[in-house]
Amino acid sequence: MIRATIKRRPDGRIESFRVKGHALYGDPGKDIVCAGVSAVTVGTVNAVEAVLGLELKANMKHGLLEVEVPGQLDEALSEKVQLILESMVVMLQSIQQSYGAYIALKETH
Repeated sequence: MIRATIKRRPDGRIESFRVKGHALYGDPGKDIVCAGVSAVTVGTVNAVEAVLGLELKANMKHGLLEVEVPGQLDEALSEKVQLILESMVVMLQSIQQSYGAYIALKETH
């Protein structure tokens, strides 16, 4: 199972996220749940870097992605980063709605 955790600050902004595990929905290389989650999460990190020019602190290994958002951003940039991250959450929720036996999404404060 894939376990995705979104960590929020007291003001509700996303400060980090972690995605760990494998869905085991299909054979390796043909697992649409793993592929979808990977595309959404890695694509989010790439979008923040490519569109906003902000490099996020990321640790990526086989079956693991950990990402931290810098705490000291100007308000305009912070809002843009949060919009992209909130889009990622919505996409992960959509995957969970269809494939809930293979992905668990939780949010912490």
